[in-house]
Amino acid sequence: MTYISVEEASKLWRISERSVRNYCFQGRIAGALLEGKTWKIPVDAKKPPRKIRHSIKHESLLEILKREKESSLKGGIYHKIQIDLTYNSNHIEGSRLTHEQTRFIFETKTIGISDTAVKVDDIVETVNHFRCIDLVIEGARTKLSESFIKQLHLILKSGTADSQKSWFNVGGYKMLENEVGGEETAKPGDVSKEMKALLAEYNSKSKISLDDILDFHVRFEKIHPFQDGNGRVGRLIMFKECLKNNITPFIITDELKLFYYRGIKNWRDERGYLRDTCLSAQDAMKAALDYFGIKGDVAED
Repeated sequence: MTYISVEEASKLWRISERSVRNYCFQGRIAGALLEGKTWKIPVDAKKPPRKIRHSIKHESLLEILKREKESSLKGGIYHKIQIDLTYNSNHIEGSRLTHEQTRFIFETKTIGISDTAVKVDDIVETVNHFRCIDLVIEGARTKLSESFIKQLHLILKSGTADSQKSWFNVGGYKMLENEVGGEETAKPGDVSKEMKALLAEYNSKSKISLDDILDFHVRFEKIHPFQDGNGRVGRLIMFKECLKNNITPFIITDELKLFYYRGIKNWRDERGYLRDTCLSAQDAMKAALDYFGIKGDVAED
């Protein structure tokens, strides 16, 4: 067997002598021998392929949203989600603002001229909902807590007509009984206990799936912890938890509203109704991500 020196291999392979020695120590050069302090390398040995030090890293949707938010980028996925999520979530709850008016408020911080009367609360809650989405993005990685949920409610309802009512308790749990869809909800005195139990069970899970997020949402809406704004806060929580757990988030549109309500009502007996509705909404989000060239997160089927 004919051997060459480290110096000769260095010149032959056009790499440093240090790299050749490292390859020898790592056993990456077949047949290399160490005699004393000198490496002998077979003359026909092949230069080891370089290791790929860094694989291509795709930004997560959350990382992109944070970057676009901080740079005030217009026309990106952050821009689209702010408008679409705010419009649809508010519209489900009775807001009369159009998608175009919602977009105009977000982009110009003003309200366009309209031939019809516009409720002040619809405008205030639209602006507030934009701020809630920012909070969801900023706090997406944090553990879901009562304080975070209450902060969402405080931001959403601040400055509204409801906030002027002494019994409404903006940013705090309800003080009066309420119903949802004609069904009873938790008594005001039981809300704190039930919310603590729900959060403790949810946060104890080692891995969160789409079904876990939907189950939390249904139970949250059954408790109905706030006097008003439960639906919007609940949907913001789902969006946050999807971002946190690398699940493609989704927006419940007005077209999906009835299927969404049916899914919540029948969750205990048939999970497929709500799951399929949310998967359909997830497909729409994936299409938007594809448009913007964003690699989608892992979707839980």
